[in-house]
Amino acid sequence: MTDRPEPWEPGSGPVGGNKRFAPATLRNRDAILAVLREVLPPSGLVLEVASGSGEHAIHFAAALHALDWQPSDPDPAALASIEAWRAEAGLANVRSPIRLHAEADWPMDRADAILCINMVHISPWTATLGLLRGAGRVLPPGGLLYLYGPYVRDGVETAPSNLTFDASLRARDPQWGLRRVEDVIAAADDEGLAFQYLIGMPAHNLSLIFRRRP
Repeated sequence: MTDRPEPWEPGSGPVGGNKRFAPATLRNRDAILAVLREVLPPSGLVLEVASGSGEHAIHFAAALHALDWQPSDPDPAALASIEAWRAEAGLANVRSPIRLHAEADWPMDRADAILCINMVHISPWTATLGLLRGAGRVLPPGGLLYLYGPYVRDGVETAPSNLTFDASLRARDPQWGLRRVEDVIAAADDEGLAFQYLIGMPAHNLSLIFRRRP
């Protein structure tokens, strides 16, 4: 089973006012946070691309006070949800969300680290290319790009649940689907982002760690 917070997942949706709830966040946030504690810089600005409901940004910011968090999303409903969660949490290290589409010009010039959780497989490949292009532009040398989600790998058997999930995504939109890790690594390399390593995560997901080359 993948833990992607899909809009059609039972239990997802509004929870009051503009706030939205993604059940998968509760399932994956602590496992992701454990990795982020090891790979994020001790301080600086973290840009989250495709923040969705905003729950991840709030959870991570509450645990990592020395980092400033910039959530973003292209969807107005998501931006409203992020702002509602931010207002409720009252965290000084979470900025107001910005509208950012991975494929378009980004409205910022610098971030010390970038996170993108569960976007790559539920968007066109051009969105991933835009993400990598933007990361290559705004990250400083050594800056982190962290990707999380389900992928397929050459020479590694894909879990049957991920194959089923991939088929369901492609049935909804032929441009969606689980990506090959090797394709992401190659595209990242073209943008000056060096692949460091991957980490197996619960529910057949992966964390991919990239750094901006000098």
